[in-house]
Amino acid sequence: MTNAPPPKPRKPIPPTSSPELDDPNESDIFKPYKLVSFPKSPPPKARPAGHDKYLGDRLHGTLHLTLKVQTPLHVSTGVVALGSDIGSPVALIKTMTQGNDQKLVIQGSSLKGCIRSVYEAITNSTLAVITPRYRDKIPSERLPCKKKDELCPASQVFGALDWQGLIEFSDAKCENPSYGTGFMPSLYAPRTQRRNYYTSRGVAAGRKFYYNFAKSIDKGHQGTNVQQAAKDFTFTTQIHFKNLKPAELGTLLIVLGQDPNYPIALKVGGGKPIGMGTVTVSVTAIEQAGNLRDRYSAYIATESNRLTGDKLQVFIQTQIKAAHSSLIQSPQLQQLAEVLRYPSDLQPPSGMY
Repeated sequence: MTNAPPPKPRKPIPPTSSPELDDPNESDIFKPYKLVSFPKSPPPKARPAGHDKYLGDRLHGTLHLTLKVQTPLHVSTGVVALGSDIGSPVALIKTMTQGNDQKLVIQGSSLKGCIRSVYEAITNSTLAVITPRYRDKIPSERLPCKKKDELCPASQVFGALDWQGLIEFSDAKCENPSYGTGFMPSLYAPRTQRRNYYTSRGVAAGRKFYYNFAKSIDKGHQGTNVQQAAKDFTFTTQIHFKNLKPAELGTLLIVLGQDPNYPIALKVGGGKPIGMGTVTVSVTAIEQAGNLRDRYSAYIATESNRLTGDKLQVFIQTQIKAAHSSLIQSPQLQQLAEVLRYPSDLQPPSGMY
């Protein structure tokens, strides 16, 4: 690491961090991330819907999703293998999770983490997890929820301590029969000592998100070969939900990029600072549970209400409208949309970052 060439000075690409968050000592260096500010008011907390019954005034069902890789994606297993062991021409390669059929997989936990982080940012919610080392740097009202009867908006949906949450993520399975081999340049660890991470009071200024770029960097002096999903690879998965308010489901759909006014893409896996992991989401269908009383009191399975086409789009936009009216924090959504918007014409920083 000590022999790596220093980053070349480069002109900032607007929009970058807000003026009060910039580090004067690094103002000439473009940072591939932005801090989305916390809402000014403390998060509202309430008792979540239970798991003991399906509530008649809530929504229940399944989202069917197709994920399209826009820049190479790598979700690491943490294992470096001989290339010959997985049929790759390179000597050593960092592997990505595969299913029994040898097709690439994005774990449901990885999807849940990236989706929850966006959901937290655009609602008035706490953080889900905090490293003890930085606990004193987090505003007290943003510390994770600890009482299952007093949960912030995101914790009510995704879960918290002693609370399972109302949505379940399945692994996303790749539809392509093969995989790609790419190169990931070496990256520095997050430099949280930078002044732009904190306010004048010495507490965290917001949530950190990496920009979506038009492409990723795949060259460098140092780095490693990686097993990856190449551009245009597709994955399919499902998200099961129950007892969600329309605004909660609408917020989830905004996070998945379904609001035409905020066309955002998710960032999944490693290499985010160099442009890797950009994924766009299509909702191909929504299955709504039918008459739940009949379903669980009859021996014959009842049909679900499956929405596709125009009916699906009307349903999606109705829930999104409910989200904007009662749950979405507009300033934070606008800030985040600047970072995660896609398509993007921004170029990733060259050299090590």
